Amino acid sequence: MKNAVIGNNKQKANLIVLGAVPRLLYLLQQSSSSLELRTECAVVLGSLAMGTENNIKSLVDCHIIPALLQGLLSPDLIFIEACLRCLRTVFISPVTPVQLLYTDPTVIPHLMSLLSSSQRTQEYITQIFSHCCKTPEHQTVLFNHGAIQNIAPLLISPSYKVRMQALKCFSVLAYENTQVSMTLVNVLVDGELLSQVFVKMMQRDQPIEMQLTAAKCLTYMCRAGAIRTDDSCIVLKTLPCLVRMCSKEHLLEERVEGAETLAYLMEPDVELQRIASTTDHLVAMLADYFKYPSSVSAITDIKRLDHDLKHAHELRQAAFKLYASLGSNDEDIRKKVCRSPVMTASRLTFTSKPRKLANSH
Repeated sequence: MKNAVIGNNKQKANLIVLGAVPRLLYLLQQSSSSLELRTECAVVLGSLAMGTENNIKSLVDCHIIPALLQGLLSPDLIFIEACLRCLRTVFISPVTPVQLLYTDPTVIPHLMSLLSSSQRTQEYITQIFSHCCKTPEHQTVLFNHGAIQNIAPLLISPSYKVRMQALKCFSVLAYENTQVSMTLVNVLVDGELLSQVFVKMMQRDQPIEMQLTAAKCLTYMCRAGAIRTDDSCIVLKTLPCLVRMCSKEHLLEERVEGAETLAYLMEPDVELQRIASTTDHLVAMLADYFKYPSSVSAITDIKRLDHDLKHAHELRQAAFKLYASLGSNDEDIRKKVCRSPVMTASRLTFTSKPRKLANSH
């Protein structure tokens, strides 16, 4: 079964229709089943979960999550890792109700206790946390069960995947949460303040994903009041990093995330707005956000065109958010924004219609 379903969504759907999931779950939960058999069942279920959203719905409807969470009580690490890998795949799907992670109050503390077991458990558990932390209540549950002290050491893990997932965890934990942010600002990781660890992760030699997520962490801590807006880690590191993410050298999705995070960072602070408006020609740089899809991509590359179309709306929305944030307080910045090519074109578009209406009356 495992070999049949790898990379084959049609076969996955066929097995689900034929009733394979309840049978696999039955074998997985039987104490009489050998560990090898139970592990293989978890692996096959994980492969089925990597199919379509309908596959995920079928697995959730068959109560796969409680069965896998029960499997985490096993003393065998390989079986635990197989269960966690499958849980990770199920929980990162948008169709899975994240509340299922919080139904049993013993689950979160048990997951915390498994963090030290292996690099794989660290990667899977932190990824589950980062995808399932959606509300202030979820933040509180994770915070109260020691998420910060358990996850902070993972930021210096030798595994990039572990470091990245730990960073994403802190991003979702700190978002609009003063209690978490105030705690994070005093955390030491290997004798170094957490904020300085984030600053190192924003260096240009780090992967873009890591730079961007570290900048988001510091942005959320700043907006929550844990870091001053005039702190050097914000003015000299976070803000320039986010401006850098807006340049056309980056992927469209990275530019969207960079612009939206930058808009959020400087929204309440006029001094940050002034600094941003003069950094790396940001106002002019945003004009490129309106150039998608490009005519070249339409001719030469259908996949590129599809990608551009998908992100064109998000790019424009992110640019307008950033324009709004830049010009929210300072008249000189507003004038600079209004003189940009995009705004000039927008004014021509919006003012032409009222004139026609006026003439018609």
